[in-house]
Amino acid sequence: MKKTLLSIFAVTLMLTGCGTAKNDIAAPAATKAAEATKAPETKSSKKIILITPEKIGVNPFFAQEDEGVKKAGKEFGVDVKTVESTDASAIEQNLRAAVADNYDLIITSSFESEDALKKVAAENPKKSFAIIDTVVDLPNVRSVVFREHEAAYLLGAAAGLATKKNVVGMVAAVDIPLIKKYTVGFQEGLKSTNPNAKFIVNYVGSFTDPAKAKELALTQFSQGADFIAAASAVGDLGVFEAAKEKGFYTSGQDIDRTVSDPEHIVLSQLKGTDSVAYQTVKDFVNGTFKFGAMDYGLKEDGVGLTFVTKESKSKLSPFIGQDVVNKVKAIKDDIVAGKVTVPNPLK
Repeated sequence: MKKTLLSIFAVTLMLTGCGTAKNDIAAPAATKAAEATKAPETKSSKKIILITPEKIGVNPFFAQEDEGVKKAGKEFGVDVKTVESTDASAIEQNLRAAVADNYDLIITSSFESEDALKKVAAENPKKSFAIIDTVVDLPNVRSVVFREHEAAYLLGAAAGLATKKNVVGMVAAVDIPLIKKYTVGFQEGLKSTNPNAKFIVNYVGSFTDPAKAKELALTQFSQGADFIAAASAVGDLGVFEAAKEKGFYTSGQDIDRTVSDPEHIVLSQLKGTDSVAYQTVKDFVNGTFKFGAMDYGLKEDGVGLTFVTKESKSKLSPFIGQDVVNKVKAIKDDIVAGKVTVPNPLK
């Protein structure tokens, strides 16, 4: 990333009357002296690095983090760098390299980085670390997590109101505790608006298998589902492909996926990884950075749903309709106000 440099202006000497040769020579010398005593720049001397657990470009989750860090670096005048890990072993290597390069704050992400960060952070107690989307309980680590179950609840509520067949599905990545925030949150929201709807959930067994995700989506469609939520990371691409082929409706994750195929991808469950990455850098630069666990939900605008908490460039699908959006907005307001509590399935 290019450094932002501040221009240093020369001091202009205002002379009255006719200047002598001696005065003409003295002017540049005075200018140089003034420049020498002037502060060279206001740029922060801190260095911050983001280490992703995989390559950026396929999963928008990590691309957003990269964008957030870079935005904060530019805005607050701090050196930032992003390093992409090629595999699990590279995560620890990259963390150790960042320590050796004396970065002031080292940020990483996801459960894939947990074990490596636990080891490196414990061995370097004077270094500051942050991890996004999971918790590492160490005194020198800030852990940033999301209340995905709140956004999943809204998505499920919308699906329950919109379905015409009373059969709704979800293709999820892996059957692990974290994913229950999506599956259980969605199911609870579905029940809240349509207790008679049947819910089908299948697991891909991977975060990077579109072919398997497509196969599961097609199976759910054959069982009568007219809305199938995609929650399988890169596998979502397979669900989107199946929706386009068979004409059912689906939803995306993390970013607004409706823009790529608004006819079939009618909603997106949002996660502001860019916002929390930006906030993490901002807090560190401003001296308000604290260690420990922090979570972001609907109230903090950390999670959301297109058309409900965030507008979209896409046109609202008739399958969803404004009436459904208005009802789900009311549910969102009740959650934010504390009138409706969405239990965290991990607690």
